[in-house]
Amino acid sequence: MKQQRAIIIGAGPAGLTAAYELLKRTSIRPLVLEKSQYMGGISRTVNYKGNRIDIGGHRFFSKSDRVMKWWLEILPLEAQDTQTIHYHRMTTQVTPASERPRNPDRVMLVRPRKSRIYYLRRFFDYPISLSWDTLSKLGVWRTIKIALSYLRSMLAPIRPERTLEQFFINRFGRELYLTFFKSYTEKVWGVPCREISAEWGAQRIKGLSVWTTLKHALRKLIENTRGDIRQKEVETSLIEQFLYPKYGPGQMWEEVACRVQRLGGEIRTQWRAERIFTEGWRVTAIEAVNEVTGERELLEGDYFFSTAPVSEIVRAFVTPPPANVLEVADGLVYRDFITVGLLVRSLKISDETPHGKKLIRDNWIYIQEPDVLLGRLQIFNNWSPFLVADPNTVWLGLEYFCQQSDPIWKMTDPEMTELAIRELAQIGILDTGEVIDSTVIRMEKTYPAYFGTYSRFQEIRDYVDRFENLFLVGRNGMHRYNNQDHSMLTAMMAVDNIVAGEKDKARLWEVNTEMEYHEEKKQ
Repeated sequence: MKQQRAIIIGAGPAGLTAAYELLKRTSIRPLVLEKSQYMGGISRTVNYKGNRIDIGGHRFFSKSDRVMKWWLEILPLEAQDTQTIHYHRMTTQVTPASERPRNPDRVMLVRPRKSRIYYLRRFFDYPISLSWDTLSKLGVWRTIKIALSYLRSMLAPIRPERTLEQFFINRFGRELYLTFFKSYTEKVWGVPCREISAEWGAQRIKGLSVWTTLKHALRKLIENTRGDIRQKEVETSLIEQFLYPKYGPGQMWEEVACRVQRLGGEIRTQWRAERIFTEGWRVTAIEAVNEVTGERELLEGDYFFSTAPVSEIVRAFVTPPPANVLEVADGLVYRDFITVGLLVRSLKISDETPHGKKLIRDNWIYIQEPDVLLGRLQIFNNWSPFLVADPNTVWLGLEYFCQQSDPIWKMTDPEMTELAIRELAQIGILDTGEVIDSTVIRMEKTYPAYFGTYSRFQEIRDYVDRFENLFLVGRNGMHRYNNQDHSMLTAMMAVDNIVAGEKDKARLWEVNTEMEYHEEKKQ
């Protein structure tokens, strides 16, 4: 009997998860096509002269035990780590110590999570704590306005809630929204919050509000939750620690790729899927092209997974979809992403400790200042000390959100570096003379947007889901701003469908649409 084959477009978290799950649970042999030479998609790690960049910052945290166990099967916890013993005791069948890799570099670290907002040239807790420190920095008049507007939103919330602006106002009040959310969010998306669907907030910050933040603060006073890495009862935006591969997120996906190949799967880099062939409501083959040589090959298969942008996949069908489906696909919007890596001797800002001043502890900082284009600042030393070649230096990632039509995308690397240094100096974070080295990384279609024709996305789904052996998974595959654990879950559930012979794909689309993942609801 001929062995069945699955063609998987994309070697990011969803694509590699699908390949590994197929090999572990079925006799189907996966072939993964990756148009770049890297594993992990935007979850890859860039190594620049021994200094590693995590593109966007990837916390390895999930409320899904299935995902957490999966990660720890690939990269076990660092042997010396004692903070997560409680997690091991609370779960079943985490990889036994005797079976774990002996390589001390192939491990997960437990990292403290700290992020703040930089506004008015000052730091504010994120999420907003409404502590005395916060209130004193805001001033009496602004604090009164925030309190009154929050009370107004509680008594008379906006209904129906259609836009992201309405989403924020209903949970934080108009003044707090204008103070701490509007500028950064509009930097990310490039359009006013009133033009973005409220669904973005429902997926990205879910239950976060002033009330949940206050409840979390009170809970911390009476309970010790720090020893439990699962943090099941904590909103994702409020977690205090997370797992992290020793050498960045790409280490996870490079290891998964190695396992896929050892188990008999195939991964082809620098191959791009260009055309999709169908018969009735089944996909039969994909024509792929080698990005270097131009070689073409027709790849037949029994199952097909796509993590590529939906706009590209819909246009790849040899038999064109209906006009309305093409119209929606062509109108989908994506935001692109630039990271400027800066290696510096020191920062002007620091945290006070009992032993004096020290490098700030933040993993990342939201830049709310409206007079700069900079959106977020990563301090890679605090993600993992092993991301930095020289511990006496500070390794920064300055993040800019744009579209390829924007002037900033067209800047040369030296121009982009000059802008980044100038803006950090402008807002008082850096002296320009402290910069040692730099690099610039551009990533296309990093964030699927919740405007354009997104409100009509169901029309694409209704069409594509009819192809019984085609699965759209992952962030760009589903045009959803998912975290990597959500992307993995969609791939896992697609394999669940194959194993069970289930043709209804509704469950895949339910991931990350409610307050809890569906599998946790049953517990």
